[in-house]
Amino acid sequence: MPRLIPAAERLVLARALIQKAREYPLPTDGGKYDFSYVAQVKDLLRQARDLVKYLPHSAGAGAEIKADALKILKEADLADEEILH
Repeated sequence: MPRLIPAAERLVLARALIQKAREYPLPTDGGKYDFSYVAQVKDLLRQARDLVKYLPHSAGAGAEIKADALKILKEADLADEEILH
């Protein structure tokens, strides 16, 4: 059984994954249109979204955590636009 991750830790992990996606090295031969690069970046952003996507709807999470989770979801979308488009 997987271990439960507290909401505050989920926020920190999601931010770290978004930062990792931003810092992912661009391939020299294909640039940002290399399929492997796009897949890796999208996977990192997906993992970040998956960590926090249910927090805004959780009854046990406080208002501050819900707001931070929504902010992280928007950050992930913005990072996707900035990195890949």
